[in-house]
Amino acid sequence: MSIEYPIQIQSSDRQSVDASLCSVNESHLEQFERCWKPMLIETVEEDRYWEWSRKQRTYGARPGAETYAIVHNQMMQGLMLIETLGYRSWFASNRRILYVHSLATAPWNRPSIQNPPRYRLVGSTLMEFARYRSEELKYDGLVGVHALLQAEEFYRRLGMIDCGVDSEKEQLVYFEWYKPSVRENWEDEINWEDED
Repeated sequence: MSIEYPIQIQSSDRQSVDASLCSVNESHLEQFERCWKPMLIETVEEDRYWEWSRKQRTYGARPGAETYAIVHNQMMQGLMLIETLGYRSWFASNRRILYVHSLATAPWNRPSIQNPPRYRLVGSTLMEFARYRSEELKYDGLVGVHALLQAEEFYRRLGMIDCGVDSEKEQLVYFEWYKPSVRENWEDEINWEDED
């Protein structure tokens, strides 16, 4: 399934600019190799060694895996790999979630590399799309992600719940957008002591 949605991101002076959110194709991966990778490798960014072509071959081939890019002026501004199958909420194991496997913004969009960044709201737009996709899949907008140390504050600012360190996932902190289901709310309101 290939998609393309018109979206908006912000320029460095906080003006809205038109962009598109689309399914990743081979030219996006080539652009990563040609434009992003040489810049990232010179930094101390935690994802500087990520190989998006390998991620796409390894994880992107799994059932339920989807990879998206944000593109502006034919240049890729952000990348996200999600998994739509096989993940459950940490709060309610009977509820499915969309899992964000990997998320990255272009080097020139990171304040740690270029300040001010060329474009803003790229990462948060990708995460909002993940929540939209979770709704579309009838997962009620539930989204989970393991954060690199440098990204923890980003997920907190998005309002995701910090669930603590996951000892089974390289000691990364797990974050989740969670909301109780209607049934959970209903059960919370019952006064069970009045039943007898």
